Amino acid sequence: MQRLAGLGARCRDAGLVELDWPDGPFFWAPRFWPQAQADRLLDALRAEPAWSRHRVRLFGREHPAPRLSAWHGDPGASYRYSGTRHAPQPWTPALAAVRDRLAGALGEAFNAVLANRYRDGADAMGWHRDDEAELGAQPLIASASFGAARRFLLRHREGRREALELGHGSLLVMAGDSQAQWRHALPRTARPVAERVNLTFRQVGAAAC
Repeated sequence: MQRLAGLGARCRDAGLVELDWPDGPFFWAPRFWPQAQADRLLDALRAEPAWSRHRVRLFGREHPAPRLSAWHGDPGASYRYSGTRHAPQPWTPALAAVRDRLAGALGEAFNAVLANRYRDGADAMGWHRDDEAELGAQPLIASASFGAARRFLLRHREGRREALELGHGSLLVMAGDSQAQWRHALPRTARPVAERVNLTFRQVGAAAC
């Protein structure tokens, strides 16, 4: 509880607002990065990460994921995701710059990031929780978005639904019981949308962070 109180104070000092949702907390800033800085980061993020189209297991069968992904982090920050264990690629300059900005603003050290690249409206992410054992009992997830705005949906265990428009330069921080009580998704859209890169920074081996 003390850790969450400290995180909340630092988020507010950094310009984030706490959303009035149960079983969080959730902190949100629609323009955490100024336009020019967000533009430069998006250009770098298109080129730097080790983008690939990994395979996901659904109902016992493997399928190509509907997006490009990359896993980067500190040595040893391996992570089991979509049925596969991923060893981290080294930090790139752009990923390290975003990581360091978040560490300074939130007062938290992140040792890995899952990068997802949504090429158009057909690329998506299904309903899930970021609740893998490597992230600890109450994961802290910092989600940074660059590029085209996409609709982010959340669904509570008891039925409550929420949505956010994750735009260029936005930051969403999810902490506490957010991953135990809520699922989230980024659905497909038939609207013409440009490319988007999302970075979810994590603390793998959270007890050590």
